[in-house]
Amino acid sequence: MDTTATGLTFRDATDADVDALVALIESAYRGDDSRAGWTTEADILQGQRTDPEGVLAVIKSAGSRLLTVERDGAVIACCQLEHRGDHAYFGMFAVSPALQGGGLGKVIIARAEHEARETWGVTEMHMTVISVREDLIAWYERRGYRRTGRMTPFPYGDERFGVPQRADLQFELLVKPLV
Repeated sequence: MDTTATGLTFRDATDADVDALVALIESAYRGDDSRAGWTTEADILQGQRTDPEGVLAVIKSAGSRLLTVERDGAVIACCQLEHRGDHAYFGMFAVSPALQGGGLGKVIIARAEHEARETWGVTEMHMTVISVREDLIAWYERRGYRRTGRMTPFPYGDERFGVPQRADLQFELLVKPLV
């Protein structure tokens, strides 16, 4: 029996969640805490992944949701869903490092895809992933996402997105049909 989804509560984030969500996102991607999970970007980016202003902007933005996942009253994961015409954008995906690798991410992304289809009637989900993150891209490919080869530059010099540790960072667009 799969107990991965047991006891999960999915809800939209509120202003009161900002600090907990920033801490979660930072712990999943940056610094030594992130090394407990497999989604760390600590070797390619230092500095911050997000900040309270960035998280609050997602919460407040029209056509955007910051889906928050709780278990036993604690925030353990989140993801951004943004309506963009015929597709939705999936971003700001974070699972607590201590809970990574147990199937929780699969449950959350499936729920996010369902929510995007049901809420906005979209037919595709889009996301961008740092192109050198081969392990992460492979994980998304196993969930039905495909690489497009369409790249956008990393915002070098804008420390709101981190301090790059290498000069070849860019984002690749991944797409999945939602049928």
